[in-house]
Amino acid sequence: MAETETHGDAGFVPLFDGTTLSGWRTVPRIYGTLYPGGPSVLELFEKDGRELPAEPEKHPARWFVENGVLVGEQDTPGSGYGGYLVTEKAFGDFELALEMRPDWPADTGVMLRRRPDSWEGFQVLVDHRPSGGIGGFFGNGLASFSAVPFAVDVARDDSGRPTGLVADDPSTSVEPVTEEKRARLTYAADVDDFLKAWRWDEWNELRIRCVGALPVITTWVNGLKVAEVDTATLDSPDYNPSDVLGALGERGHIALEVHDNDSYFGEARWGVGAQCRWRNIRIKELTPIGMEVSE
Repeated sequence: MAETETHGDAGFVPLFDGTTLSGWRTVPRIYGTLYPGGPSVLELFEKDGRELPAEPEKHPARWFVENGVLVGEQDTPGSGYGGYLVTEKAFGDFELALEMRPDWPADTGVMLRRRPDSWEGFQVLVDHRPSGGIGGFFGNGLASFSAVPFAVDVARDDSGRPTGLVADDPSTSVEPVTEEKRARLTYAADVDDFLKAWRWDEWNELRIRCVGALPVITTWVNGLKVAEVDTATLDSPDYNPSDVLGALGERGHIALEVHDNDSYFGEARWGVGAQCRWRNIRIKELTPIGMEVSE
């Protein structure tokens, strides 16, 4: 049965002032190791024949504010270069709320406990693209664990124009959701409930709760509980909780993502001229036991 929840905004403070990028900094999408102490991701990509844009450190994506909305796009549009917008401040336990409106296709997301100058961190997926997961989780530099409740695709009209999200077909999916991926979650919503909650080509609210040294992370979209993962007990190949805690610590940065393109997905990952849009970004810091921080 679907779980829904009404959230209030008491105790939240803005992370985005609606006018400038104050409190944030741009960071290019540069890969590190697959997991702490593990092999280089780029070396693995090379073995698999996955080509990425050259010299990504020179192209940290393009981030700007337009009519009170925070916009991210590839630098330059269609170039394939991705990047992150990272908070200058680090956070421990918190609840984060924001509104999102990604184009199709746009592979974006929200990173938690991210390192300031390397790519490690937990990611809440907003993969608004074929075979994409929304509200699930991925481990950047944390053994690339995938913990997702479902995947989505898009319906099209007779002219080929996207008209709304549908459930991904596992038989034709590029990245099908398996029972193994769902089993890594302590809660997983049904795709039909999500599709009823999602507002196509409109603003959708994402809520994230992150609590614990190795956090339990919970997501809601438009009040629907989508997914929950316990990163202390997560079971995935090469994922070692103590190594993850050693690499990330108990505090980290929040980041928004513009994904790069590669020869595997091409423009199905990020369409030419596609943008991700964010607004009303706000946060409430919590104590380690999940209670509000007293003033």
